[in-house]
Amino acid sequence: MKEEYIVYCDESAKKGKYFGNFYGGAIVNSKQIDKLTSSLNKKKLELNLLGEIKWSKVTESYLEKYIEIMDLFFEYIKKSNIKIRIMFKPICYIANDLTDNQIDNEYYLLYYQFVKWAFGFENCNPLKNKEISVRFYFDKLPNTPNRNNTFIDFVYGLNNVNIFKDNNIYIKRENIAEVNSHNHVILQCMDIILGSINFRLNNFHKEKLPNSRRRGKKTIAKEKLYKHILSRIREIHPNFNIGVSTGLHNMNTWTIPYRHWKFIPSNSTYYRKLTKKQ
Repeated sequence: MKEEYIVYCDESAKKGKYFGNFYGGAIVNSKQIDKLTSSLNKKKLELNLLGEIKWSKVTESYLEKYIEIMDLFFEYIKKSNIKIRIMFKPICYIANDLTDNQIDNEYYLLYYQFVKWAFGFENCNPLKNKEISVRFYFDKLPNTPNRNNTFIDFVYGLNNVNIFKDNNIYIKRENIAEVNSHNHVILQCMDIILGSINFRLNNFHKEKLPNSRRRGKKTIAKEKLYKHILSRIREIHPNFNIGVSTGLHNMNTWTIPYRHWKFIPSNSTYYRKLTKKQ
């Protein structure tokens, strides 16, 4: 028996005021990808959202349209047709004894941990009766081609990691690629969720207009969309708190439809002065 999964990944905000290193992913069974993509693109067309949808484009005039497309997206999440993973790191935990190379490559090292652990591959094939192939599609990586290709080589190297070997998971080098999110609606929708989490965790909802005590209309619209997304997450996880890792609620890391991972380095020092509550 063979199965194939497509994993879309993106990142946002290397360092925010309180949280940084935001990574997001969506995983879909390849048998469903055409149906899901067609449905989401059809909804975009109905809403006259002809270009790429993304968090940075949320405005008052587009708010209701974005709510509607996210409602459809969350219906697929609730059914686990699309599973979402979000990882972020609080800046108040500073890793100890990092080498210069580790500091320089923090972005990729954390991205690798996200890809390796966030999706629950260790639980994807409990009976070991399937051959599972995975395609990784990364939204355009931000560094030089050489550094990006080195990262892709590390992802390809997951073939040799025990959790992948033990679960009969295979990754072909040509199935790891950088893509343009403009061409992938699932990646676009995931970007909106990722952006909303960054927006709230870093208190961007409190930003005022220059020389004013008032917030801008765009900020208010984004907060409304964030609150709507939060309400949809809480349909899956009652009492969900965006600032902590998600409980599994009798599910495992593979089957859970929506998962947050608050990444804290194992060897780190906590600095209270860098938190919201000082």
